[in-house]
Amino acid sequence: MTLRPVPASVAKQAELRRLDGNAFFKKQRIGAAIDAYTEAITLCPNVAVYWTNRALCYQKRKEWTKVEEDCRKALELDSNSVKAHYMLGLALIERQEFAGGIKQLHKAFDLGRGRNPVGCMVEEIWQTLAKAKYMEWELSWSNHAWRLQNLKEACERALAEYHFLDNSLAEDASKDAADDHSEQLELLNEVFCKAAQADMPTQVPDYLCCKITLDIFRDPVITPSGVTYERAVLLEHLKQVGKFDPVTREPLEQHQLVPNLALKEAVQAYLNEHGWAYNSS
Repeated sequence: MTLRPVPASVAKQAELRRLDGNAFFKKQRIGAAIDAYTEAITLCPNVAVYWTNRALCYQKRKEWTKVEEDCRKALELDSNSVKAHYMLGLALIERQEFAGGIKQLHKAFDLGRGRNPVGCMVEEIWQTLAKAKYMEWELSWSNHAWRLQNLKEACERALAEYHFLDNSLAEDASKDAADDHSEQLELLNEVFCKAAQADMPTQVPDYLCCKITLDIFRDPVITPSGVTYERAVLLEHLKQVGKFDPVTREPLEQHQLVPNLALKEAVQAYLNEHGWAYNSS
C-alpha cells in the first residue's frame, strides 16, 4: 500500500487519538476505543498499529469479518506484524478456514519467536495454533471415520448379495457356505478395524519431547553437553535457576545454545503426519 505522507501535526493528532483509544480499551469501553482508532486511521491511514488496535476491539466483539479486513490492511502496511497475522489467523479459523488460518498462525508464531522466544504472546499463539491444528485433525478424522463406515456397510451389503445369489443358484445351500460367509464378514471387520485405528492418538515418542516439560518440541536447542531442550524453557532456567545445563549440570551460557534443526524438522514431520499430537502439549 503506497500512501502519501501526512503532515507532522496530523500524525501527532492521530497518535493522540491512538492513546485515547488505548485508555478506552483498558477501561473496556470498546465502542469508544473503536471510534478513537477510526479517527486515528482517518487522519493517518499508513500506520499499521492503528489498524491492528481496532482489529483487537473487533475481536473482543467477535466481529470476525471486520477483524479480517483490518488485519489485511495492517499487513499491507507491515507484512511482519505479529498481531495482524495472529488475529487474521483467528478470524479465518472462526469460519473453519483451517488451512489459511493455520498458515497465518504459523507466520505469527515464527515472527514472534524470533523477536521474543519467551514472550507471553508467543505462548498464546502456540496454544491457539495447537488448538487449530487439533481441530483440523479432528474434523478430518471424523470425515475419515464416516467414509470408512459407509464403505464397510457397502461391502457388507455386497457380500450378503453375493452369497444370496450364490445360494439361490445352488441346488442345496450348505453349512459350509454359511460358514464361509461368516468368515468373510469377520475378515472384513478386521480390515476395517485396522483402518479405523490408523493415526489414532497414542504417545509421542520420547526423543521428540523436551526433557524438562515432557511436551513435544517447538523450538529445540542443543547444549554443548549434547542435550536438547525447548528454547524458551531453557532460557527461563538460565535466568531463574542458574547458568548450568539442567541434566548434566555443566556450566552453560545463552550464547552456547545451537538450534537443533534436524530435530525440529523431525518434529514438524511428525506433527504434519499426526495432527492429534498438537494436543499433547
